[in-house]
Formats: sequence, structure tokens, C-alpha cells
Amino acid sequence: MAATPIPDVFSPGKIGPLTLRNRTIKAATFEGRSDGGLVTDSLIEFHRRHAAGGVGMTTVAYCAVAPEGRTQFDQIWMRSDAVAGLRRLTDAVHAEGAAVSAQIGHAGPVANARSNGMASLGPSRRFNPLGMRMTRSAAEQDIDRIVRAHGTAAQLALESGFDAVEVHLGHNYFASSFLSPKVNRREDGFGGSLVNRAKVARAAARAVRAAVGDRIAILAKFNMDDGVPGGFWLDEALQVAQWLEADGAVDALELTVGSSLLNPMYLFKGKVPVREFAEALPQPQRLGARIFGRVLLPRIPYRNTYLLEGARQFRAALALPLVLLGGITDRADMDLGMSEGFQFVAMARALLREPDLINRLQQDASTRSLCIHCNKCMPTNFTGTRCVLA
Repeated sequence: MAATPIPDVFSPGKIGPLTLRNRTIKAATFEGRSDGGLVTDSLIEFHRRHAAGGVGMTTVAYCAVAPEGRTQFDQIWMRSDAVAGLRRLTDAVHAEGAAVSAQIGHAGPVANARSNGMASLGPSRRFNPLGMRMTRSAAEQDIDRIVRAHGTAAQLALESGFDAVEVHLGHNYFASSFLSPKVNRREDGFGGSLVNRAKVARAAARAVRAAVGDRIAILAKFNMDDGVPGGFWLDEALQVAQWLEADGAVDALELTVGSSLLNPMYLFKGKVPVREFAEALPQPQRLGARIFGRVLLPRIPYRNTYLLEGARQFRAALALPLVLLGGITDRADMDLGMSEGFQFVAMARALLREPDLINRLQQDASTRSLCIHCNKCMPTNFTGTRCVLA
């Protein structure tokens, strides 16, 4: 049997009903440009620049499915009032020839209750240092409401002209927090066994599929592991990914790692801008960041394609299209991903530094990214996410 040819990263790629002009995706990074939870001209320009810069698809983050599911007050939450602005955004991206996805989800225990003025919800009661409040254990009625809200949000994304939605099943946000045996201490039908802990993630994805069918593509951002002792780990993640595939609820998975609640740097790797983080936070979090920042945000060495080793195991276990994320900055990284059987690659920090990087890579394969992985872009999401060196 002849070997399957390795696709060119700049050839068209298909996710469910959607065909992208190439196989590069601007990964979701909260933009900090949605005052009052609505689209602004600055948010539209942010994504238009990435579309003009050559990506196959850009991802709008973060579109909460419910108001208490925001990580802070000024994030978009999906409601009828948001549709007109979102339509302007999708039209602007389409005019540049790219597709656009809405990352939808509920932040759960990562939500900032202090900023939102609403209690954060998780599988179990625990202290949330992000909002300096206790997270409330979600009742079954809360779970049912949030699952249904995923379907409503997907329908609103369809009405707004999005080509895809990305269901957030990572980083210990609501669905991911239920998957984690460290965060989920429930003793009812949503806790204990992996089957029980996976109910929320599977139900949210199925609700999205029921709402939009195959009219737009459905991706899920899915944790391979939480990066904390006693948390969700790769062996369980492989099983849940296989269940998601069997459910037929998603068209592709974008593989990620880490816990925004317990170990945020596990995803990003590289330098930790503790001083910049502290300056961006209100008191008393600012003081806490200055004192405990190096302990709470340990530095993890950066290397290119740093999620590939774990992602290979998912590639071997699944037939679904997979998106490789993590330390992809040049043509060699992209080609490696394609050669390992991944259908798409996702980039974030490198595109913040150079929104036109994809066009330049397509023109000259020897182009090198200017991103130095200093991570000083991360604290800017409070004031407009950007590369501070650009």
C-alpha cells in the first residue's frame, strides 16, 4: 500500500464542512479588546490583521456561553446584543480571504467572580485566587443550564457568520475542571469515575452539534494533561478523546495542556514576566504576585514543538483531524507537524509579534520568527493583547 502523502502546510485543509485556504490557525488568545463584553473596532482590526497576514483561520477568544463564565468582566458573552458586532468582525475577516472561529466555553473555577460580580462555578467548592472568592459547587441545574448554553452560543456564532466554533474543554475551565480528579471532588454522578467526570465535556460538545449540525465546523480545545500532580493526565485524556470521536460531536481537536487555575505556565513555557503580571493586577493580587509569583508561576524551559511528544499519542489513537499547538514558529516546525500526521498547526505568540508571518513564510521558507518567548505579551491581555517588542 502506498504511503499517505504528506500535505503541504500551505495547501487547503478540511475540517468538517469547512475548507481552509491553508493549514495554519491563529490560536485563541484573549484579546482584551471587548469593552462591555461586545465587539470593538480594535477587536475587528486585531483579527483582520491576522487574516490579511495569511492564516487559514483566526480564532476569536473568549466568547463565554454565560455571563458568570467570563474570566473577567469585559469578555464577550454570547447573547443577541453581541451578534451585530460579531457579524462585522466575521465580514472583515472573510474580506481578507480567511475563515474565523469563535472559541466558546465557560470559565468555571477560572472565572473572576470579583470582576464579574457573579459567583464562579466549578465541580467542587474551593478558593479561587484569581477573584479572591470561593468557587461555588455547581448544582445539577447549573450544569444543565451551562450545557444548554453551549448550544445557544454555537447557534449565535452561526448567525454571526462564523465558519467554526471551538468548544473550550481545557485549562481547568468548567468542562475541564470536571475532568480533573484534583479539582473535581464530587460524590454524585459527575464525580469519581472517568465516565462521570467526562459527562460535562461530552454533553457540551453534543449540545453544540445538536444546535448547528454540520453547517459550521466544530473543534474542541482539549487538554492532554493538566500539568499538576493528581490532575487529569494523558492516559485518561486519550480515553475521553476517543469518546468525543465516537460521539461524533467534534470535527477536530486542538491539543493543549495546563491549568489556568493551578499551573498556567505549563502551557506557555519560557520566561515568566512576574513583574509585568504584578503591575497589571489590582490589589491584593498585585502584592501576592510580587511575593509568590516565582513559586506560583515556575519557569519551564521552552523548546520548539514542545507539545509534540504527547500529541503523537493522540495522533496514533484517533482518526479525527488534529491541530498541533505549542512552539510552532517556522516552516520546519510546520513541516514536522505535517509529517507526523497532524492536519493543522496553530500559532499564537509568534503571530502577536508578526501578524504577517504566514505570508512571509509562504514566500520564503527560510523566514525566522522574531518571537523570543519572553511571555511579556501575557499580562497585556488586561489592556489589549500585543507583543511589547513589536
